[in-house]
Amino acid sequence: MAADWRRAHLVERLPQTATARSLAFTVPGWPGHLAGQHVDVRLTGDDGYQAARSYSLAAPAEGERIELGVQAVADGEVSPYLADGLPVGADVEVRGPLGFWFVWRPEQTGPVLLVGGGSGVVPLTAMIRAHREAKSPSDFQLVYSVRTPEDFWYGDLLSEGADHLDVDVLYTRRAAPGSSRAPGRISADDLRGHVSRLAGAGTVFVCGPTAFVEAVSDHLVDLGRDSGSIRTERFG
Repeated sequence: MAADWRRAHLVERLPQTATARSLAFTVPGWPGHLAGQHVDVRLTGDDGYQAARSYSLAAPAEGERIELGVQAVADGEVSPYLADGLPVGADVEVRGPLGFWFVWRPEQTGPVLLVGGGSGVVPLTAMIRAHREAKSPSDFQLVYSVRTPEDFWYGDLLSEGADHLDVDVLYTRRAAPGSSRAPGRISADDLRGHVSRLAGAGTVFVCGPTAFVEAVSDHLVDLGRDSGSIRTERFG
């Protein structure tokens, strides 16, 4: 059962791309959450009008502090204000944590393949952070599809390297200098080597726009993955 609405106090805003931000809030009484979960965020106007949207949690639980990833959508009702208009020190309301299927738990020991498209990397980043904090020995791979190098979220975190984590960045419109892969949509060939490392075990987490998630899921099944081992989260 979803929790009641709680007050959330914005304490920090950090840029990720030209239009994407990570927002840190303190939420009194926050019960904690699992890597991969999300929350609903509700804004209330001076006239009483309310609007709510769902946003993924970008980091593991840290007391009463939560971090959200927000991509400003042109003509959006909520995201542009959260991304750039909400003053640090202001309050919103949040409800959650929500979702218990698309989650990674530190006690899981099987290999993991994460596949993210654009801002779909946000909940996967929470899993990567939780994996590092737990010093888990499980093998982690991230395949991250972005339009251009400027659209790369969490560049410092995902580029610094760590034990048991491999990152493969695929560009769809303009590749980074030195990239050996021509820009283009993710294909079965892009996933083949990563899937073979799973050796039939473990879990695949896929997050991104609906068309991206459906294409990746189809590729994974074509490569022999059991659909029951594929967990998806989609938007748009």
